[in-house]
This record gives sequence, structure tokens and C-alpha cells, in this order.
Amino acid sequence: MTATGADAVQPSTVDEQEFARLKDEIRAYVDDAGARWAERIERERLVPPELWDQLNDRGYLRLTAPVEYGGRGIPLSRYLQLLEILSKSHGSLRMIVHVCNGIWRPIVAHATPEQRERFVNPLIAGELKVAFALTEPTAGTGADLRTSVVREGDTYYVTGEKHLITFGTIADYLLLIARTEGSKGAEGTLAVMIPPHGEGVEARLMPESMGVLGTDHAHLVFDRAAVPVANRLGAEGAGLEVALGGFLAPGRISLAMTCVGLAQRALELAVAYAKTRETFGRKLAERQAIAFKLAEMATDVEAARALVTQAARAWESDRDAVGESSMAKLFAGAMLQRVTDAALDIHGGIGYFSPTEIERVYRDARAQRFEEGTAEVQKMTIARELLRR
Repeated sequence: MTATGADAVQPSTVDEQEFARLKDEIRAYVDDAGARWAERIERERLVPPELWDQLNDRGYLRLTAPVEYGGRGIPLSRYLQLLEILSKSHGSLRMIVHVCNGIWRPIVAHATPEQRERFVNPLIAGELKVAFALTEPTAGTGADLRTSVVREGDTYYVTGEKHLITFGTIADYLLLIARTEGSKGAEGTLAVMIPPHGEGVEARLMPESMGVLGTDHAHLVFDRAAVPVANRLGAEGAGLEVALGGFLAPGRISLAMTCVGLAQRALELAVAYAKTRETFGRKLAERQAIAFKLAEMATDVEAARALVTQAARAWESDRDAVGESSMAKLFAGAMLQRVTDAALDIHGGIGYFSPTEIERVYRDARAQRFEEGTAEVQKMTIARELLRR
């Protein structure tokens, strides 16, 4: 699904004035409530259900969803401006917004009318949580999947393991990518909507991560877990198409913009600290070495923002933008590491200690190195697209 798919069902109903008000509203939310949520999540080391409810009540979990399904219908390139602001908050808040504004895409693209009533409408309304279950502990995230299904009449029986599944223990359904037993390659894959709880399914929290504290990540074990064939999205053999087609490019572009947002926050923290911290009678900002470092950081952030915006426009212009989305993710991900590292340097030793905000930002930034594919995956994708053209 390209931009001619669900994103083009209806144009955005948000005009320029309303969009400007929405940006101001989100900015105020991040500065006020977002800061309080960050403190609470770091203190309690979990994401309260009330945060989900608040984000849903404010409409932040359906900004991109089509208007005809109850969403705001905001085009990708405009949504990214909002996502950048939201990404300056806690990593777990950013994760909720990012996932919920993308997980509807593969479901809408392949759902039957009946499945849209069962899954899409309640998902966009915030009545269902859906987790994307692709990654496995003993395989990659592509055609080498080992989780398998056996069909017996109108039921599939799922056997295998998934891990690093965001929201995997709190979701109502998993968008699970598996393969028919005995098959090989992409042709044997399929996608089903299956609950993460029930007979034959064990869902347990993974150990606490370095950053993005509080976000639920699950290790899932399936032992002939039953799921109706009616819960299959698309055809048998189209599992990877459901998982990746029309979903991967906007997902990577959005993830790249979350890197920009968090890097912008790190830059703001570094500038503020440099303007107030004194050593040997001078502000840090008055020292050329620090001023030059800030200039390099700002240039890095602007360059990444421009590349991400360009990738979004390419995707919206009815192109798959596979190469452009990988370039955006590759550059923005590396940029985030450089900028947060430099921001921590500017803070000096105090920045290494909790509860300084830069300490949390530095930890949270490491997650984006792995989300939506590592740097090596992006390089392979870019090279393949370059040589194909």
C-alpha cells in the first residue's frame, strides 16, 4: 500500500489554523503533562494505563488514521511535525503514539469488511490494543521465520516463539506473522490476529531495558495456540506482504522523525546548560569549543529533519520510497547518537547521574538504533534499491 491506499481515503479535515492550534496544544502537553508522566514512569518503572487513556482521549493515537474509520486523516508529512514534538517527551509516551499511528496500516490494507468492523474500528477508537509480532529469538525478521501454523478445518494452530514484542503482554491482539508448517521462504508466510493470552499462549515480560522504561516488551511462546482462519489477514503466502508492504516505509520515516524530536530535545538541554553553567568564571557557551559543538549538533538535527521530510514527501507522491525511508532512518538514527552523546559531554559528569533529564534522554535514544531495523539492515536496503534502479 502506497500513499494511494488508506492514507488517500479522504484528505485531512484539519485546516492550517486548526493544525497550528493542534501543534501548540501538543507542545503545551509535552511541556506540562508529558514532563510529569516522564517523572512518574521513571519513578515507578511502568506505564500507567491512565496514560494510554489520556493519549486516546486527546486523539493523539489516531492522528494518521483515515477519517472514514474515525481518525484525523492527517497526512504523513504533517503528522511528522506533531510526532517530532511528542518525541521530545518520555520514550514510552513516544512509543505509544508512534506504534498506534502506524499499526492500523497493514490491517486496513488487507482486512475484509467484517475484519474492519472487528479490528480496525475498535483499534482506531482506542478500544483495542494491537501489537506487531514479527521478531523471533531464533531467527531474523523476514523469510526465515520459524513460528509455524497448522490448519485443521477452520482453525490454525500456532507453535513457536516471538520476542521483543512491544505491548505484547497488554495487547488485546497480536498481528502475528508466521509460516505454514513445512514451508520455506516468503511464499509460506501468513498473518493472523491472535490474542496474547489464552490456552496455548504464554506471554511474559522481558527483563527491564536500558531506556524507554515502563514500555511493555514481551516474550511469547505458542504451543498449538488456536486461532480462527477468519482471523487471517490477506491470503496464505502473503504474510510478509502484510507485515512489510506499505507499512515499513512510513514506519521507518516516522521512526526517523522520532530521532529528530529526541535529538532536538537533547540540543535544547545542552544549550540551556551551556548558558548557565560556569567554569573558571565563564559560561560554557562562551567557550569556542562548546559553541562549535552546539553548532554541529544543530546542523545535524536540521539535516536529519530535511531528509526525513523529503522521504515523507516521496512516499506521499505515490512511490514506495523504500530507499528514501531507509536513508532517513539510517541518517537520523546515527545523528541521534551523535547529538545525545555530545549533549551528555556538554553536561559533564552531572549529566551521567539520574534524575537529570539528559541522562534519561541518552538512555532512551539507544532504543531507536534497533527499532524498524538496524543500521546494517538500512544499508542493505539502500544498496539493493540503488543497484536495482
